[in-house]
Amino acid sequence: MSSRKRWIRAAAVGAVGAVLLAACGSGDDDPKTTPTSSSASTEPVTLKVAFWGEFGFEQLQAAYKKVKPNVTLQLAAGEYDPTNKDLQKYLIANSGAPDINAIDEGYIVQYRNQADKFVDLKKMPGGADRETDYLDWKWKLSLGPNGEQIGFGTDIGGQAMCYRTDLFKAAGLPIDRDQVSALWPTWEKFTEVGKQYVAKTKKKFIDNAVNAYNPVLAQQPVGYFTDKEELQMEPGPKLAWDTVTPMIEAGLSANLAAFSTSWDAGFTNGSFAVLACPAWMLGHIQDAAPTTSGKWDIAQIPGGGGNWGGSFLTIPAQSKHINEAYDFINWFTQPEQMLEVFKQIGNLPSTPSVWEDAAFKSFTKAFFSNAPTGVIFSKTAEGLKPQYLGKKNGDVRVEVEKVLQQVQEGKTDAKAGWTAAVKAAETAAQD
Repeated sequence: MSSRKRWIRAAAVGAVGAVLLAACGSGDDDPKTTPTSSSASTEPVTLKVAFWGEFGFEQLQAAYKKVKPNVTLQLAAGEYDPTNKDLQKYLIANSGAPDINAIDEGYIVQYRNQADKFVDLKKMPGGADRETDYLDWKWKLSLGPNGEQIGFGTDIGGQAMCYRTDLFKAAGLPIDRDQVSALWPTWEKFTEVGKQYVAKTKKKFIDNAVNAYNPVLAQQPVGYFTDKEELQMEPGPKLAWDTVTPMIEAGLSANLAAFSTSWDAGFTNGSFAVLACPAWMLGHIQDAAPTTSGKWDIAQIPGGGGNWGGSFLTIPAQSKHINEAYDFINWFTQPEQMLEVFKQIGNLPSTPSVWEDAAFKSFTKAFFSNAPTGVIFSKTAEGLKPQYLGKKNGDVRVEVEKVLQQVQEGKTDAKAGWTAAVKAAETAAQD
């Protein structure tokens, strides 16, 4: 989910049905149930769910209908930043919020400081017990100032690199994922490989420099903010800037705006050969370029792992269906369902017990040349120490990306752009 943006267009509602149980090894044909709220209604209820990108709601909707026949999900798919801005407006007005709202890691700090406007999930049936399901840092990311739990985590953004094997072969580069990983232990080496590719093919290497900047930044100990909410543009953001702007200067970037029609088309037509690939990106590639199945593979990311993205499901306190909303997010975020979401679209569960499941370890994705996606992405997440993301992290990120895009468009150079980025970040941090 990258930060996670709306990488995936809203898909048609799936009809997965009871496939869930076969995937989770339950041995029967009924969807797995979880403890429910004693006061949940059995009358027909419609739950509005606001989100962006691909969470797996469509794919698991039919299965939940078997668990709760009276509940209908109204899936309100939107864009990353507008979804966040809308939620903030609803909370201020104390009206208009959906029953369930997804919040990305880039904004969760902002909202956990408004914990009184959300349902404390620890006070719901079985809610406090859910802590043992999660990575310790993931659980803590959504805790309010007094220990309130405002959201159950869905996924995390373990990072890798997705690449087109046919385009690499045409450029005289190796296509085996281990050999490709060995090409770029560092981002500097990655840039050198990109130069070779461009020289050989006269085509662009990466999709967009912004989508290289974010994973580099995610690998730094400190991002935009310290844990004391102090804006810190050096060394982390500056290092990421200085790592990525040489890619622009070398002509590696196709400069395709994420989510644009041309970006989507680029996955198929070869406008770029490689892109940073958090686990949640897999679903978008499959959705955008179905005819390229078997032409993609997954290599390690330069510089090591890092986390880019990952989200939470929250219940605004103004919801009129709190118990029913809790029943759904409690069910949806159980390890069994998280395994099925992983298999369906690729999102890496933040419930690490799934990583030990034989079905997870042995899972391969034919679309990505039978890459062992479970093994690849869980390795990137092991021992991960994510950055602290400040209350204004999302706003600062947007402004810095705008300036980097100007560099990419040739409207300014890297040095002047950095000065402008710092100024824009300082303004955004103060608003």
